[in-house]
Amino acid sequence: MEAFSDMRTPAFVFTLDDIHSRLQVEVRSDTGNTEADRQTRNYYRQAANGLIWISRMGVNECADTLLSWLRQVGESGFSERSFMVSAIESDLIRLRTLDFYGDNHDINQIAGRLEYNLTKACLRYCYGQRFGFTNPFQLFNNMDVEKQDTLRKTTKYRTLYDVAMDLPSKKYAQDILRKVRQDSLTAYLHEIQPSSHYYHQLKAMLTHATASEQRRRILVNMERARWRCRQPIPEVGKRIIVNIPAYHLYAYDGGPVLDMRVVCGTQRTKTPQLRSYVEWMEINPQWVIPMSIVEHDVARHAGDSAYFARNRYNIYERSTNRQMAVHAVSRQMLLSGNYRVAQEGGKGNSLGRIVFRFKNNHSVFLHDTSNPGAFNRESRAASHGCVRVSSPFELANFVLDNPDEWLLDRIRISMGLAPETERGIDYVGKHREDDRKLIGYVPVKPRVPLYIIYNTLWPDADGMLQTWPDVYGYDDVIWKHLQPYL
Repeated sequence: MEAFSDMRTPAFVFTLDDIHSRLQVEVRSDTGNTEADRQTRNYYRQAANGLIWISRMGVNECADTLLSWLRQVGESGFSERSFMVSAIESDLIRLRTLDFYGDNHDINQIAGRLEYNLTKACLRYCYGQRFGFTNPFQLFNNMDVEKQDTLRKTTKYRTLYDVAMDLPSKKYAQDILRKVRQDSLTAYLHEIQPSSHYYHQLKAMLTHATASEQRRRILVNMERARWRCRQPIPEVGKRIIVNIPAYHLYAYDGGPVLDMRVVCGTQRTKTPQLRSYVEWMEINPQWVIPMSIVEHDVARHAGDSAYFARNRYNIYERSTNRQMAVHAVSRQMLLSGNYRVAQEGGKGNSLGRIVFRFKNNHSVFLHDTSNPGAFNRESRAASHGCVRVSSPFELANFVLDNPDEWLLDRIRISMGLAPETERGIDYVGKHREDDRKLIGYVPVKPRVPLYIIYNTLWPDADGMLQTWPDVYGYDDVIWKHLQPYL
């Protein structure tokens, strides 16, 4: 090495202390507020952390791999500026052509700036492509106030997004940077790309979209498709999808799609997004009135026997399940939570003649209705959060696995529909209408996957993407939080 000492040019020498000084300048000037930005600052604040992309041999080849992916972010509607593409390209060229002349172009300044921008861009891209550039739990579960205690200064929000998801661990940033050091970034960047047919439909649509409103709608729905749900919607197999903005239910099983209108929650009582399985049905169910409805609508009628009789409401003591006389229960007793109010099952019940049950944290379900006129409206936001279905018997037939005709007829008769078998016709002829309750509980085996989603661009029954109104304003929320990347 001594023989080459005369060729040593100070302008071409990396100095670790000077690179770290430049990194601290970058840390102090970085005002980005994404998780990737915070992780980048945290990493370089600690001088003990080594360089990721720069070594005595120059720049890691993973920089070129990353740059090739970053140059494609425009295809997803993002700005290259948000991923520092031009700055990274420029500094890579300067390092590789030894162009270290002029203000702010010292080799160590360039190396420090390039090191920081590569890490920040890499983390931004990987966080976003792997988990989504926004977090739906943070977006939607801090919107609608459920209860507020002004004395204790506490606020409880409604859970509007309740879907099990993959979320980044605290060590996710370290895992990515380890892949750069181990030169395994290429395979990982391929691995984290969204792969659903729906995502690629939207991406293809984006290439032809010119109107700003249309592009905006496509981008927010592409973002929804990046969220990694642990129960993803399959593209084959038996499944039920309720799309809230469309006010439609789609039931798929390989043949013609069962498509029906639905009624969803109002602005004040939004239907939550969730995923579950339909596990059983109840025919002529009793409706246990939610406490929120008791508080707002029922409690003020305490002691009014005519009101309770007219609506077929009964009051039960929760601890003993004993039915109480209406005149014996005061408003304060109803509000105490020690009593439940339930509507008798049968004709006129608010749940209609059948309810489809699935496990969830919100006491919501799919059900029939005693007010079918609501299905004729264009905007069908009218429930307290449950989903009312316009073709309940057809849905019952769908969820059952090869049901025999007598089972279907027992359901028909119990729902007040005309039987179709001789056995059913004979049964109806021998029993009064009030006695025609052949069946009450029907298990669904195997259980049927259910997805309650919110997408303002979604395929109709024919598979064609349709535009639906942003009824709850969720597109606006996502769009606002995508701004750092646009």
